[in-house]
Amino acid sequence: MANRTMNPRVFWGASATIAALLIATLLAPGASGAAFQAAQSWVIETFGWFYVACVAIFVGVALALGFGPAGKLRLGPDDAEPDFPYVSWLAMLFAAGMGIGLMYFAVAEPIQHYIAPPDVAPGTMAAAREAMALTFHHYGVHAWAIYALVGLSLAYFTYRKGLPLTLRSGLHPIFGKRIRGPIGDAIDIFGVCGTVFGVSTSLGFGVSQMTAGLAYIYGLPDTVGSQVTVIAVVMGAASLSVLSGADRGVRRLSELNLALAVLLMVFVMLWGPTLFLMNALVQNFGLYLDHFIMRTFTLYAYEPRAWMADWTLFYWAWWIAWSPFVGMFIARISRGRTVREFIVGVLFVPAAFTFLWMTVFGNTAIALDLGGAAGGIADAVQANLSTALFKFLEYLPAAGFTSTLAILLVGVFFITSADSGALVIDTLASGGADDTPRWQRVYWCLLLGVTATLLLLAGGLGALQTATLLAALPFCIIMLLLAFGLVRQAGADLSGVALSEEAPPVGERLKRLFVPASRKEVLRQMEVNGMPALRSVCEVMVAEGWADSQVDSGEDWTSITITFAPERVFSYRLSPRQRPLAAYTALDAPEGRRSMTWMLSAQGGSDGRHRDLTGFSTEQITSDILTQLEAWRPR
Repeated sequence: MANRTMNPRVFWGASATIAALLIATLLAPGASGAAFQAAQSWVIETFGWFYVACVAIFVGVALALGFGPAGKLRLGPDDAEPDFPYVSWLAMLFAAGMGIGLMYFAVAEPIQHYIAPPDVAPGTMAAAREAMALTFHHYGVHAWAIYALVGLSLAYFTYRKGLPLTLRSGLHPIFGKRIRGPIGDAIDIFGVCGTVFGVSTSLGFGVSQMTAGLAYIYGLPDTVGSQVTVIAVVMGAASLSVLSGADRGVRRLSELNLALAVLLMVFVMLWGPTLFLMNALVQNFGLYLDHFIMRTFTLYAYEPRAWMADWTLFYWAWWIAWSPFVGMFIARISRGRTVREFIVGVLFVPAAFTFLWMTVFGNTAIALDLGGAAGGIADAVQANLSTALFKFLEYLPAAGFTSTLAILLVGVFFITSADSGALVIDTLASGGADDTPRWQRVYWCLLLGVTATLLLLAGGLGALQTATLLAALPFCIIMLLLAFGLVRQAGADLSGVALSEEAPPVGERLKRLFVPASRKEVLRQMEVNGMPALRSVCEVMVAEGWADSQVDSGEDWTSITITFAPERVFSYRLSPRQRPLAAYTALDAPEGRRSMTWMLSAQGGSDGRHRDLTGFSTEQITSDILTQLEAWRPR
């Protein structure tokens, strides 16, 4: 069982790489942290322009695919239905995409920009406006475009082209069958390691906020022992969730996440300055749109400042480093949606909720800091980011209840990040298998918990976070290749669909109406045009090593059989078939009977229906075979 559901080169290669990096970090957390930080500073300073340009490209490609001709293509067969209801799908996007970051930085980031903005005087109304515009920029469309590009590439090549759900599949248009070798293994190992370390550092933020909140509210000790205990409890719950799969545990927890988040947000909105928040939301969004292009390309080239590296470039690197995990998870839950549905759902809906969330918490925090708090919230943010949210909630009614709800929400975010991360890692390490042994899923879940625990104990969390950000540079290059491959394949598929739907010339169609084809003529077309089409597809399949393929023929039929696995066999058959002529033709027929004609019938794919290919050229028949193969799913 394990051999059939594991790519040993990726599984053990990633495990060994993770162990080596973890040991190096644990043995010398200070030295490794300094080395990683120096390398990260050099990368940001040298390649900041590259990050900004790439993110702009990712946004442009995502929008072009979603709202261009490719938007009508479906992630799966043309008649596929989405695997999850829309609300459940959005809940899982929200939980995996931002998660703990929304809780940790909802109050902290707007306040930090307010007290130290890059372009205006701190602590002013202008600083308040800029603080929200910058927060929107960092958590808006740009971040989700990074996730969307990776997720769309994986979903497209998996569900529409029949390739495994792994990072390497998105590079198939560029590298061909070589993705099955060392190049593909290296990319998947990179994805596994990046996900493990990215999720582990995020879990470190989460557990720090949970224990800080428990200490702040209930006086419980905020020690490393407490943090390890929280990790053990939460990872135990995550293991139970991951055993039930994406369609049960992860889905239900994500829905609970969304419900709790909405409850907390509505409470703050109602008890805070409600009318001001509604006004601020509209103005914040307008300012975001007004500055969208400018901030997309801002690098402060003429007035260099450290703020850019500390904030925007840091965020772009962080989102890129997280994109293998989030993109893979989004792809896994998005089968059956069109490209346009995918782009709208991933780019705009979570970003809109995030804008509302950040306005409610960020603008309320700024308003309180200017009013009754008299700078107390800003002092709390500067003193300890982990307790900033709880200090903020003290200025609202029922602080005990809302703080407990916030801790619970962080815990559920913690679980959903861990279980969705484990599912993604398991999928990558198993070569895209949908159903893997339980021990594999638990293995990766435990590894996430052990990694976070060891880093907390040794103080190496910051070092590994910096190392994860360093990985964003090479993955940025991989993402450019994914974008190129996706655009190239979508263009080819659009051309192929148009070709397959192209009918014979008008004269040929009229001839078929008024001069019925004979069986002999159809057999000749099958030999002259049909057989070369079947053989060309078979030869490419065999040459590339994608699947076993063979062409067979009989007295009045010919077919191609493509075997991907014993239970996954695609068959396409050509044969002559008789049918009645149109009733309005001028041909005479015996009373009570219809005149008959022969057609070249194509039968294959998922529906088994007969299609009339009479008069089609070799190229058109080839295109029809490929179109049916794209839409085919084994029953």
